[in-house]
Amino acid sequence: MSIHIAITSTEAADRLAIRELVEAYAHCADRRDAKGQMSLFTENTHFVVFMNAKDSKPSWELRSRDALAPVFADLNKYDATTHFVGQSTIFSLTDAKAIGETYCLAHHVTVAEGKRHLMIASLRYLDTFVKQDGGWLFAERRLYVDWTEERALS
Repeated sequence: MSIHIAITSTEAADRLAIRELVEAYAHCADRRDAKGQMSLFTENTHFVVFMNAKDSKPSWELRSRDALAPVFADLNKYDATTHFVGQSTIFSLTDAKAIGETYCLAHHVTVAEGKRHLMIASLRYLDTFVKQDGGWLFAERRLYVDWTEERALS
């Protein structure tokens, strides 16, 4: 059972803004808005992808906002995607920095030879957020793929 404590209106607003940032990332991904998605990151962002969460060596490691373009463009290979954002926990929060974790179920639909195929990925994001010019951005985003499932669609 968790213990609820009172928080300030500023902290509540920051927590909501961070949640909206996380949701904007998924929204942009599903709309193939790579520029919008990139705008959610700091200029010198650190983006790390572990296609196997148990592997200590990352599959990709990028160190700037501009370097994100091909990663987000890679979503164009799917006919459709839906990212369901689940629980999101803020571990620490100050006026200018936050650390958190978010779960996501990402659904990726492809069509090949007239047949539809679904790949579902269970994702976890470990994030460092920073507040710049009054808004929250991703300073570091570590994406971990915990498991995937593939199946044919009717």
